[in-house]
Amino acid sequence: MPEQTIKRNHMAIPWHDYIQQKQLPITQASLSEKASVIGRIGLMLLSCGTGAWRVRSSMNTISECLGVVCSADIGLMSVEYTCFDGTESFSQSLCLTNTGVNTSKLNRLERFVADFPEKGLSLTGEQLHSRLDDIEQIHGLYSPLALGLAAALACGAFTFLLGGGLWEMCFAFLGAGVGNTIRCKLTKHHFTLFLCIVTSVAAACLIYAGCLRLAEMFLGISSQHEAGYICSMLFIVPGFPFITSGIDLAKLDMRSGLERLAYAVLVVMVATLAAWMMALLLHLTPVDFMNLHLNTTQYLVLRLLFSFCGVFGFSVMFNSPVKIAATAAAIGAVSNTLRLELVDLSTCPPAIAAFLGALTAGLLASLLKAYVGYPRVSITVPSIVIMVPGLYLYKAIYNLGIMSLSDAAVWMTSALLIIAALPLGLIFARIVTDKTFRYCT
Repeated sequence: MPEQTIKRNHMAIPWHDYIQQKQLPITQASLSEKASVIGRIGLMLLSCGTGAWRVRSSMNTISECLGVVCSADIGLMSVEYTCFDGTESFSQSLCLTNTGVNTSKLNRLERFVADFPEKGLSLTGEQLHSRLDDIEQIHGLYSPLALGLAAALACGAFTFLLGGGLWEMCFAFLGAGVGNTIRCKLTKHHFTLFLCIVTSVAAACLIYAGCLRLAEMFLGISSQHEAGYICSMLFIVPGFPFITSGIDLAKLDMRSGLERLAYAVLVVMVATLAAWMMALLLHLTPVDFMNLHLNTTQYLVLRLLFSFCGVFGFSVMFNSPVKIAATAAAIGAVSNTLRLELVDLSTCPPAIAAFLGALTAGLLASLLKAYVGYPRVSITVPSIVIMVPGLYLYKAIYNLGIMSLSDAAVWMTSALLIIAALPLGLIFARIVTDKTFRYCT
């Protein structure tokens, strides 16, 4: 039998059909042609995972160059906007089929917008859409296997930073690597969000448990090393939408902020519930990590090293080129180590330490942005994603599932305070270093 074709639920937009006079430069085109370029750029930026403020700012830049006034309402998955040209207006509603993070495409789009006043005004609408076609075809820079290795590196490093030892790191490395490889393959074939989450989390937990049992049987290690199974599935924690939701809310982009927050909560709930069910099936419990017996200097050096590795892995998972990933990793190594040292060496509460760590990351990114030229969000958000308390969120849901309500409340409260502190740190760093971010105009 012939293979059944799945009909698209979101119809493709024929962007080139908007162009009526293919020889005229875009400055002399009709309002609908100008609006098609403005709206497409906004939608492509939104597909990269950046927040509403950045999307609207870029649409405004293109609109001003074309002599058009643009008013946009931006969410997580859609853009509704109206362009005005004197007494004429043109409105559109555009929608994505899925959401994700692609910092490589974001970097190309921001360069396109920045260069538009000099290089774009002389081009026709057809030429502009062709250039946007080229940018839109930038999918992942890395194969599912490479992204699996990036997740393995990130979660292995994350394990040490949370208190795990060598065995936990090795098992989490293998579990996260397999889990994220499966997730990327499913996503590549456009499988639905819930299926991708549950399958990848189940695979990560299964691999971790299998490796642990084999090590117990043949190497005689303690069963207490099961504590790290949570770390094997932390690649699924949606740090990017968590952080960008806070930034959007700070700029009063309520729709985008709340939608991003709802998406992040949805992912966390599905992932933690799947992990909890796997823990019940595999008889795993989130016990405390074994003591590593390291001194202060050893902790400091290893935290710098593994913070770098962890942020580098997460940044690669966001499709960042190696240079952007390395820049974010260097910032993350300093800011995350500062956060951990503040908690260990002083009486600083974890949420305050998270705020100071994120503030440091934001300030360092602002200093480096002038030299490296990368979009600020592509280096700030990955550098603090490693601070998102995925372990706390899982323990909250686990204890809720076994009706240990007091423990669940403690873990959830701690997690929420840290999650709230992280975007606040970035926001205040942006307020200090970027005068355009200080106002709501």
